[in-house]
Amino acid sequence: MEWKTENNCLTKEFVLKNFKEAVRFVNQVMPLAEAADHHPDLLIHSYKKVKVMLMTHSEGKITEKDHLLARQIEAEFTKEFG
Repeated sequence: MEWKTENNCLTKEFVLKNFKEAVRFVNQVMPLAEAADHHPDLLIHSYKKVKVMLMTHSEGKITEKDHLLARQIEAEFTKEFG
């Protein structure tokens, strides 16, 4: 699944093996977000799915900052779980 625009956010749902892996993925997103001074909304649901929602809150819209973090998150997921 590709990233898509939903409710004024850049979103993607990642499917992991189990709840433990979903939590581990969220914990790996955190330092990427902190380094970018960007704070995505992260939702763990259905025990193994993580929905990532990116929007630059100060701009009230999706910006290049969101696309950059999306690429970093995608690369981390592929490296660790893909």
